[in-house]
Amino acid sequence: MATRKESTSTPTAPMASTSPGATLDSPVKQIQIEGLVVLKMIKHYQEEGQGSEVVQGVLLGLVVEDRLEITNCFPFPQHTEDDADFDEVQYQMEMMRSLRHVNIDHLHVGWYQSTYYGSFVSRALLDSQFSYQHAIEESVVLIYDPIKTAQGSLSLKAYRLTPKLMEICKEKDFSAEGLKKAMIGFEHMFEEVPIVIKNSHLINVLMWELEEKCTVADKHELLNLSSSNHLEKSLQLLMDRVDDMSQDIVKYNTYSRNLSKQQQQKHQYTQRRQQENAQRQTRGETPLPEEDVSKMFKPPQPPPRMDTLLIAGQINNYCQNVKEFTSQNLGKLFMAEALQGHNR
Repeated sequence: MATRKESTSTPTAPMASTSPGATLDSPVKQIQIEGLVVLKMIKHYQEEGQGSEVVQGVLLGLVVEDRLEITNCFPFPQHTEDDADFDEVQYQMEMMRSLRHVNIDHLHVGWYQSTYYGSFVSRALLDSQFSYQHAIEESVVLIYDPIKTAQGSLSLKAYRLTPKLMEICKEKDFSAEGLKKAMIGFEHMFEEVPIVIKNSHLINVLMWELEEKCTVADKHELLNLSSSNHLEKSLQLLMDRVDDMSQDIVKYNTYSRNLSKQQQQKHQYTQRRQQENAQRQTRGETPLPEEDVSKMFKPPQPPPRMDTLLIAGQINNYCQNVKEFTSQNLGKLFMAEALQGHNR
């Protein structure tokens, strides 16, 4: 959490605690979030988030059977690496202690983060969510996309790490063999949890009043047909991640060639050694002592495969965003075409 550029910031994991009704055998199947919490997250980004900067915060609530109820939140303060005296854990504990004094839900149930054109699948998010789920099994991360929200629909999604990925992170075996043995692919890394936004009756009445005061011009902005800027940026980010994927593939192919070449060298050395010992035995000489071939030929260091899976997951996320955005715009184009034909 020290820095907030891109998605490299890592929030501090909570201390282990449990909420009433929470058991390890009851995974979260639904998230119920208060409308006030959504407004707080949106306000946090509008006040501190600019462009690709990421804002983060803590989610508070409780677990009821298989439903996670998020009733409050507070943001992580904005600070830089120069603020060496800032204690993240102490800040969180003080905030939760203050909320408990005023009789507000103070149990730690996860964290939230904004995203820039859907760019949130990263190693920092993986490590942070693993720390949260390892300490509190029901923890979730909420991803708020302000750019997609500006297009006319609220973009808020909740994710958790799958049990398979949790086991891999506990064992810290990110090799190709370990991931293959666990049958982990980019589609098996995160699981999305459905979200239900709950408002009180007073909030619903207020929203109805605001909707009546909304001008017709503002509603027509949702039918804006221009989509080149958003689509162009999304495709540019997609191409960047595809380039990263190609570089990782080149690194892995280089590692495979070096490993195969070393195996051939080890085999050739072993054959020469056996032939030389056979010749010494025919001459009545003592054979050469056996040597540890593994020490003579140290295997090359394999590249980490988890980063490649994260890149593949981010590429899939970009593709889904482009698909959703283009499908919405195609609907607008067909609607505009039908309206023009009707006016004629």
